[in-house]
Parts: sequence; C-alpha cells; structure tokens
Amino acid sequence: MNRTIFLIGILLGVLAIILGAFGAHGLEKLVDSDAIATFETGVRYQMYHALFLLVLANLKFVSEQYKKAIFYLTIFGVVLFSFSIYFLATNSLTGFDFKSIGFITPIGGVLLVLSWTLLGYRSFKSFD
Repeated sequence: MNRTIFLIGILLGVLAIILGAFGAHGLEKLVDSDAIATFETGVRYQMYHALFLLVLANLKFVSEQYKKAIFYLTIFGVVLFSFSIYFLATNSLTGFDFKSIGFITPIGGVLLVLSWTLLGYRSFKSFD
C-alpha cells in the first residue's frame, strides 16, 4: 500500500504542476482573472495533498488499515474538491453548467479535513 500511496502522490503532484502551468499560461486569454485565481486554488490544494500522500506513505507508526482509509479520503477529496474547482473555473468554456454540481466542492473539502483528522487521531494515539 505504501508504494501505491507514494506513486499516487507523485501522480497528483505531476498533474498539479501541469494544471498549474495550464492555468497560468493556457487560460489567461480564455477566462477572467477571478476564474484563474479559482483554478489556482484547486491546483494549490491538489499539490498540498500530493505532498501529504508522499509523507503518509513513509509514516511507520500508522497502520496499513489507517493508511488505506486516509488514502481513500484524500483521493476522493482531491477529486471532488480540486477537480470540481477546475470545472467551475472553466465553466464559461463548456456547454455544461458546472455550477449545477458545485455542491460537490465542499463535500470534497470535508473529505480532505477528515483525512487530516484521521491522521491526527492516529498520530495522537500512537504517541501515548
């Protein structure tokens, strides 16, 4: 599981770099500055969680069961949070109104908070 977590962390990091470059250079003539700032928020949180997964994969005091739960919360959280932000920021470029599914962004945020909370709980318990 550690290898999978680490490799997915790398993949999310690479995608964050690519999407960040796209947001900075590819979107500047297509959407307004507010949309670019929104897009950058998605990239920033994706990168934070890519690094989070790299750390998680190397923690020895967290059991495989907890790592798996934290991993899935993080992955689903990033997909729902960051990717919905990407779609919302580029809403004017598509024929679909992504604002109608904007409710999934906070759900993703809650999953990310839960992943950190679960790691914090597990850390607290392991240091007793």
